[in-house]
Amino acid sequence: MVKRVVPFFPLRLVAFPGEQVNLHIFEPRYKQLIQECLDSGSTFVIPVFQNRVLDFGSEMEIVSLVKRYTTGEMDIITRCISAVQVLSFKDKLGDKLYAGGEVESLENINDPSTEQWNELKTLAKELVQVLKMEDKLDVDLVTDSFELAHKLGLSLEQEYDMLQMVRESQRQTYMINHLTRALPLVKEMERAKERIRMNGHFQHHDPLNF
Repeated sequence: MVKRVVPFFPLRLVAFPGEQVNLHIFEPRYKQLIQECLDSGSTFVIPVFQNRVLDFGSEMEIVSLVKRYTTGEMDIITRCISAVQVLSFKDKLGDKLYAGGEVESLENINDPSTEQWNELKTLAKELVQVLKMEDKLDVDLVTDSFELAHKLGLSLEQEYDMLQMVRESQRQTYMINHLTRALPLVKEMERAKERIRMNGHFQHHDPLNF
């Protein structure tokens, strides 16, 4: 993979390849960054930020400028084109207001097995059913683990783990393990919520025969 220097827009989020992210741009340094990307058609990288800039992030292209305000602020639609490893970080890229550094794109190897994907979808459907979210998420319409991960609400740390995985099979195994551990906990939480809802209501109990 080719190493290259790119502008950085650190954020506390993970964007997966193919994912669309809407951004409101208001800081002077990022207004400069985005304007230059619009002028040149170049990309920028969102390194994941958690207390510090982490070692992996997402390379973004600008899909469209939705609105430009009189203040110079902008609403833009971006799309992740690849996951990257951050090799270096500078607070200022040359004479620019924004940060930047050297990155290298990660491979994205699409090697799922039908059996594994079906197992993952079965677990995801069970979770959706337990949470009563069938009207909000149709698992059968989801095409890969990246899309499923965001829709099922993984933590930032878990999404960051998945961003670094270059194989779809790795990501599916990761999510299968996560859902296998999470489902019993979610079921117990839902049962507890039901018990709390019932507490204080008049309840009918059948008489016991001794």
